[in-house]
Formats: sequence, structure tokens, C-alpha cells
Amino acid sequence: MLCKKLHHAAFRCKDAAETVKFYTEALGLKFSHAMGEDHVPSTGLYSPHIHIFFEMEDGSNIAFFECPRDPGNIKDLESPDWIQHFAFEVDSLDTVLKAKAELEAKGIKVVGPTNHDDFITSIYFFDPSGHRLELTTRTCDASRYQIFEEEAPVVLALWNQTHDWSQREKLYGSQTGYARNNAG
Repeated sequence: MLCKKLHHAAFRCKDAAETVKFYTEALGLKFSHAMGEDHVPSTGLYSPHIHIFFEMEDGSNIAFFECPRDPGNIKDLESPDWIQHFAFEVDSLDTVLKAKAELEAKGIKVVGPTNHDDFITSIYFFDPSGHRLELTTRTCDASRYQIFEEEAPVVLALWNQTHDWSQREKLYGSQTGYARNNAG
């Protein structure tokens, strides 16, 4: 496979120092690198900026650009705010619940926990730039991963036919929830 792992995903932030404080103090990420230029190295365009990186345990990173002289928004303001987000995997449901309590104790509003397809359980909150963040943990037995992989094309095919979930019972045996129809 060409792609070995995620190195980083990058977004814009309002204030690099405020972003460093949030990601190191609220989430405990390692502030691993900062670099800056007056011109964008890949395009040559004039754009004074700082590019900051936060490393996770597996070596992957999230990164942000503070670009005070450039036009544009920090994030997509036209899409619903739940679509564009960072999802960080943690080791257990207990960790998700503990993180929720710790974030709320710091005055951060948290939504969840939310069960997604009996696959993951997540909580949601926003960083100082308005980016939605998710802490999630896998909540199904590893033996179900193969089932999810095999049914993914079928789920996509139903979506392509309907572009809604009014016929979800065909897949899940019910109009609500994610119980699988074992009748096949």
C-alpha cells in the first residue's frame, strides 16, 4: 500500500499561541514542531504564516496555520458544523467518559457520548478556532471489522439509490438503530 499512515491533517487557526495552549492543556498533545515563512514554499505566494504541529502517540500529527494577512474563514462556514472535524481515537469508553468530565470541568461544552453503529462511541466539542473535535473509541469486537468492511459497498449502493435512509430496514432489519438483519 502506498500510504502507510497519516502524517498530518492541517487546518487554519485564529491564534497559534491560543491553539498551542488548548491542544497541549485540554488534550495533552505534544507540541512537536513549529515553522514559518513569508512565502508559501510550495507556491511561492506571499503569505506570512506559522505552521504548528501536535503529535499523537502513534506519531501522527494534526497541524494548523495562522495566516493573519490572508482572506478567508477559519473553517467552512456554509456546511453544518458537525461535518468538518478531527476525530482522535482513545483506548476505551472509560477514557472517553473521563475526558468528557475533565473537559467539562475546564468549562468546555461537550456533546455525547454518542453511539455510532455499535462501531465507535464518541464525544464532541470545539477548539478555540471553532473546529469540531471528536474523541472516540472502538466499541465493537474486532471480529466485526470484517463484517463492516464487507457490507460497506452494500451500504453505499443503498445510499446511491435513495440518498436517504428510508429503506434502511433492508440493511439493518429496523428503521432505527444498527442491528444487522441476520436473515440476509
